[in-house]
Amino acid sequence: MNASPSLARTGPRVLTVRAARRITPSMIRVTLTDDDLDDIAEGCEGANCKLMIPAPGQSRAAFLDQLANGPRPTTRTYTVRHFRKALSEIDIDFVAHGDNCPASAWAEQSRAGDFIGFAGPGPVKLTSFHADWYLLAADLSALPVVAATLEAMPKSARGIAFFEVPDEADRQKIAAPPGIVQHWIVTPPGDLPSLLHERLIRSFDWPAGCVQTCIAGESSVIKSLRQHINVERMVPREDTYISGYWMRGLVEDEHQTMKRQESASVR
Repeated sequence: MNASPSLARTGPRVLTVRAARRITPSMIRVTLTDDDLDDIAEGCEGANCKLMIPAPGQSRAAFLDQLANGPRPTTRTYTVRHFRKALSEIDIDFVAHGDNCPASAWAEQSRAGDFIGFAGPGPVKLTSFHADWYLLAADLSALPVVAATLEAMPKSARGIAFFEVPDEADRQKIAAPPGIVQHWIVTPPGDLPSLLHERLIRSFDWPAGCVQTCIAGESSVIKSLRQHINVERMVPREDTYISGYWMRGLVEDEHQTMKRQESASVR
């Protein structure tokens, strides 16, 4: 992951499902393809993309017309998990929320030949690795970005990664550097955000030296961790990626509005 990919086009494209499978009880991997993905740069794993979800039963022609003329389809933000340029394939991992989430419902039902709108990807979160050690943390929603970041690190990297998943069977094999110690914590879903990540990060022995972070998850937990790392630990913001990917009780459009308001208030 040496450089952030750049977009040659600004509008969305329509990708076709090549395959879909459940890789763990709580995660569905959908492989998408298109004849022309040459404008997407290699090394975009971990970057955000926008997925535009067709309505149930909608034809490809009707969806293309909607993309061109509106109204805007239901759109959700996801992470590029793998990009195989030579095969024109992109993997997107979806948390299996059932029918309560439109993107999850689409992924659950997707079959080869189905289609979805795609825009992006945006910039990669960490484009250079210069730290003495690394701190990474993810709940299920952020597992793809942290896994992609680990796989892009130099093999000599050292640090610690915390993964919080709802079931032991949701552990994934990640090709991380051997010096990154992985901790997988099983937390069954509940009505309140889990505070385990915050407790673990606040309590473990903080090594000396420069640290870079890749941390994402539920926004209320992330807000507290950002305060701890950037303010209390005084880690420079340019060395930290700390992002709220969702917030309990809000759909994505509401959550994105809240994030924009918070960002504007600190400028």
